[in-house]
Amino acid sequence: MANYLVLSSSIVFFLFIAFFSCFSNTTDYNVLNFGAKLDEKSDSTQEFHKAWGSACNSTQAATIYVPRGRFLLKNVVFRGPSPSDYRAIGDSSGYWILFVQVNSVGVIGGTLDAKGGAFCACRTSGKNCPVRARANNILISGLTLINSQLSHTVINSCNNVMVCNVKIIALDQSPNTDGIHVQLSIRVTISGSSIRTEDDCISIGSGTRNLWMKGIQCGLGHGISIGSLAKELNEDGVQNITLTKLIFAGSDNGVRIKSWARPSKAFVRDISFQNILMRNVQNPIIIDQNYCPNNQGCPSQSSGVKISEVTYKNIHGTSATQVAVTFDCSPSNPCKGIRLQDIKLSYLNKPAQASCRHIGGTSIGVIVPQSCL
Repeated sequence: MANYLVLSSSIVFFLFIAFFSCFSNTTDYNVLNFGAKLDEKSDSTQEFHKAWGSACNSTQAATIYVPRGRFLLKNVVFRGPSPSDYRAIGDSSGYWILFVQVNSVGVIGGTLDAKGGAFCACRTSGKNCPVRARANNILISGLTLINSQLSHTVINSCNNVMVCNVKIIALDQSPNTDGIHVQLSIRVTISGSSIRTEDDCISIGSGTRNLWMKGIQCGLGHGISIGSLAKELNEDGVQNITLTKLIFAGSDNGVRIKSWARPSKAFVRDISFQNILMRNVQNPIIIDQNYCPNNQGCPSQSSGVKISEVTYKNIHGTSATQVAVTFDCSPSNPCKGIRLQDIKLSYLNKPAQASCRHIGGTSIGVIVPQSCL
């Protein structure tokens, strides 16, 4: 099975001092030597393909070097093993930059500007808008991603992925611009990053296991979400997720688990949310198993997703609403093994409130609002 990670979206992007590494930094392939232009107008897509082909056919570890400047690229696929004819890579419809069937690849430093403003305006006008999206990798470090049309970074069907020191910024009122989406992937680390989007800072889909998130600032948007799950009956579960040392500022949610209210074989278990500061967050802690936008496809049903062994520890700060802790679990599959430890959330300088439905668990230490488990 091909492993891939998808990163940012656009028809045109601007890149500043970046490295695409096939293995490690030994032999350099400068895109200028393959004919890439720094004039922002000449299409350099084929020249980047040529550099990629030469690097991946190298018998030594290789680096594709993109010097400081602005390059115009259209839909581009970097595929491995590299074909002898770079044009055989084929159409990358639905993606901007795609790395597929490659191992040990790094993207380090620089800025990707996805120019999503026009696409956003098209979508809000109600028109049928063509989609160009995303790119693919194993190591992403020191990048700034701005103005994606859809998700900025998608990690799909990958093993051993590291995202560190990344800055992500989306346009105001831009829908579906998740900062980082992870699904069907194992051993992913996200650290030291700042994410300010109009959708989830980080969204965690089915089949995600062993995900570690640390030292992240999440502003605006929908916070960090596991789900939504139960989109389909036969869905893989989410397991062994750790989130620590985060700051949420002005977001709709803090830490959220959500599933559609319909049958599913999925599960959520062994989750740890700890050492978190909330600043004016509307729903700091929330489990919503009755997610049903527009009341379509799920009314009068019950979520089949089994949620268990979830720990909330050392979470402090302020709620923008009176109910700071909401556990709305499935009546047919109640949440089990939920643990609260050292929680202190206030609303307008007073203790906030909590709401519980169909849930069981324990509380340890100081719990504000008072536990409803």
